[in-house]
Amino acid sequence: MSITLKTESEIEKMRVAGALAAEVLKIIEPYVVAGVTTQELDDICLDHIQNKQHAISACLGYHGYPKCTCISVNEVVCHGIPSTKKLRKGDIVNIDVTVIKDGFYGDTSKMFIVGGETAPRNKKLCEVTQQCLYEAIKIIRPGINLTEVGRVIESIADKNGFSVVRDYCGHGLGRNFHEEPQVLHYRNNASLILQEGMTFTIEPMINAGTYKCKVSKKDGWTATTADKQPSAQYEHSLVVIKDGVEILTWREEENIERIIRH
Repeated sequence: MSITLKTESEIEKMRVAGALAAEVLKIIEPYVVAGVTTQELDDICLDHIQNKQHAISACLGYHGYPKCTCISVNEVVCHGIPSTKKLRKGDIVNIDVTVIKDGFYGDTSKMFIVGGETAPRNKKLCEVTQQCLYEAIKIIRPGINLTEVGRVIESIADKNGFSVVRDYCGHGLGRNFHEEPQVLHYRNNASLILQEGMTFTIEPMINAGTYKCKVSKKDGWTATTADKQPSAQYEHSLVVIKDGVEILTWREEENIERIIRH
């Protein structure tokens, strides 16, 4: 496993890219309303990244992916391709954004509830998924084993009657979209002791029903829950610092500190 420890100058560039990705999620929020199409949301994000941030959308053209963002609605776990599909009140929607600035990547996603209200189970699913991410972030520091991330996340999901997707994971990032290490969100034995300068995402996908997923044969991207029950995801890009962790894609709205020291 080849893991690149980032220098302070590289981390500073990742802070910039991370802040830009976080900004996209902030500016798109007022547009996530009933009746809007996911393609319209994607167009707004792309315009902002290219013309306001003077940055690059990492997803657009990545292994042939056709859009700027991944927008995953209800039972779509991840990699939902923006389309003419209109959002409806009560839908739960994940928007996943990755921005490249000065050669470095910032990757983040969050859930939106269309109209502000949804079924109680959907609301709980979103809240628990965010809790899974936050509690996993809080344990990150040099010397801890990365396997603890999966243990923390799966224990919270289990306690709430939900399941953790196994087909997709978090990942290292920096000058590349996907680097080592892989970050598994369920209990596992993939041992790795964290060091200062490691950068990676934690992005748990939590399902209301089975953890099993299936990928669309039609487009080769869209992953949905095997039982068509809803799924939720939150994601942050992180850097391990001397005494804890810094969230590179932190947003002001969050109920977690940008830097957590131990």
